[in-house]
Amino acid sequence: MKNSLKIFGFVAIGLHALSCRKDKTELFVPVTPPGFPEMQYPQDNAFTYERWLLGKQLFYDNRLSRGNDISCASCHKQHLAFADDVKFTPGDNGAPGKTNAPTLTNVGYQPYFMFVGGVPTLEMQVLVPIQEHNEFNTSILDIVAKLKLDKNYVALAKKAYDRELDAFVITRALANFERTLVSGNSRFDQHFYQGKTTLNASELKGYDLFFSSRTQCSSCHAGFNFTNYAFENNGLYETYTDIGRMLITFNESDRAKFKVPTLRNIALTAPYMHDGSKNTLMEVIEHYNSGGANHPNKNPNIQPLGLTASEKQDLLNFLLTLTDSDFVSNSTFAKQ
Repeated sequence: MKNSLKIFGFVAIGLHALSCRKDKTELFVPVTPPGFPEMQYPQDNAFTYERWLLGKQLFYDNRLSRGNDISCASCHKQHLAFADDVKFTPGDNGAPGKTNAPTLTNVGYQPYFMFVGGVPTLEMQVLVPIQEHNEFNTSILDIVAKLKLDKNYVALAKKAYDRELDAFVITRALANFERTLVSGNSRFDQHFYQGKTTLNASELKGYDLFFSSRTQCSSCHAGFNFTNYAFENNGLYETYTDIGRMLITFNESDRAKFKVPTLRNIALTAPYMHDGSKNTLMEVIEHYNSGGANHPNKNPNIQPLGLTASEKQDLLNFLLTLTDSDFVSNSTFAKQ
């Protein structure tokens, strides 16, 4: 891989092609990081700058909620790797949240969505928080009616999809923007994929532990995105109030199983677990070191590890190398 490869690309063009102004702007163009597969876009939602721009504006628009008080960005904050730092983010009019807001880091690579995998496409995903009473508490039709009064959105919809602003446009534009939230420039990437830096001794020991047969971390947190996207029970409790994937499969073998999350930017996305019950990464490490609670569906790889204090610190230090500072500070993704 060439060291000159960049995580995000920009192409400077004159605004004169779009208006009579003579100043210039920089239009975003996504570039695949070294070591990552190409992002796959649906045939009816290929990337274009106009679709991305529309989706970005929608992502930060509070009018997607019934009371015009929260947006997608209310739960998914860029400086937190598009996650949140509270156990449950409140919804419309302060309604109590039900699950911990997951990171949107590399969300476009996921094969299905939500903690229990009940939504098959990113385009469909936004419809869930829109209709949930504890989230946006509205409907896509009400949002369309509200936003069609905005001339800017009407014009952008025509440019982006050559049609009037409707549910098709809103769901696809949001997904188009979210697929560009690609994070692949952490110190881990710079060491292993780009050859730009070197991890220190403790971090490399943690790497060896993470990928060892002793810890089995990489049996679930595998691949470039540090997840196999499977549904697992990690022994968090003996009895769960949330039945997990069983909610959609009705199979007892899926009780209290949840989708394995990515570990990229994990240092920024506390609290952890589907219910936000672990406040720090060291608490998470201690949980796995203990072997977890007994549950009939617990993954058999989760067993007491007997890690020493220094080994736990090494493992923590390795996880910290997965933080991509450029991703969380990139003004391209910020609200303008």
